Amino acid sequence: MTTRTTARTTARMRAVSQRGYGGPDVLEVVETDLPAPGRGEALVRVHAAGVNPADWKVRSGAVRKFGAPPFTLGLDLCGVVVALGDEGTGRFEPGDQVYGCAFPPHGSHAEYAVAPVAALAAAPAGISAVAAAALPVAALTAWQSLVRVAAVGSGQRVLVHAAAGGIGHLAVQIAKARGAYVIGTAREGKHGFLRGLGADLLVDYTAHDFTEAVRDVDVVLDPIGGDYGPRSLRTLVPGGILVDVRGTGPDRTAVREQAEARGIRFAEFGFTPSGADLEHITDLVERGLLRAAVDRVLPLEEAAGAHGLSESGRVTGKIVLTP
Repeated sequence: MTTRTTARTTARMRAVSQRGYGGPDVLEVVETDLPAPGRGEALVRVHAAGVNPADWKVRSGAVRKFGAPPFTLGLDLCGVVVALGDEGTGRFEPGDQVYGCAFPPHGSHAEYAVAPVAALAAAPAGISAVAAAALPVAALTAWQSLVRVAAVGSGQRVLVHAAAGGIGHLAVQIAKARGAYVIGTAREGKHGFLRGLGADLLVDYTAHDFTEAVRDVDVVLDPIGGDYGPRSLRTLVPGGILVDVRGTGPDRTAVREQAEARGIRFAEFGFTPSGADLEHITDLVERGLLRAAVDRVLPLEEAAGAHGLSESGRVTGKIVLTP
């Protein structure tokens, strides 16, 4: 295997690691060796890394798809390619600024991360590394579910739950960019923020039952689950679609059966890391149609606090870590 690199990099780095599953307090910053990129991978000097619910779900042990600890979490990143693990695909060279997805055990909550080249794209022009790092997972989830799964088009009515959250606030903008009438559920205090992103109608779920306030919807995007799935079916027109964007996990047999009985489509959706799809995200960003709201920027040393904030469910947009 041939590895191409930029100028010499340090042989050691700081990374957020955990030795076991548990609460945010299991996270610690350690000094460790740089990971080596394999075939089809790039070593990226991380300038900023997003925090997603998937991170604390893996940290707690609720999701165990990356093997046992120790490992470094983090999916979202923006940074600079410093090495390629083989002769490459011609898409990137050392020195290129990229954004996209990395995965444990060598995730993005570190000074350097290894990422599949296929999961990276050139970083959008005109925005900061922090703003770019807030995009990949949430934006891909929103874009793929609305475009590839639901095929949202002009004039359709789209209901986005948790509209001020990481996925939700991006889904609002993507649906608007496709000509939809967008309805969002969010606390009253976040309505101004969402109107600024283009939301047409907002429902304060703490004061009103959205099933009474919303009707004749073509698409529902649900990142919450629980009773939101069955209740959302009441808002959909026959032939409409409910997209549960939480990926695999809880049993959804009941909501699937209820949807079928009502003539409504139901989809369980988990995002696919894709540099090609990120290029569509980049296009929207560079045309001024999409931006990530960043609630908080924290250093690696405050990763535990970032996890606590994310788990609270009260974040507007995204949290980003910087090495």
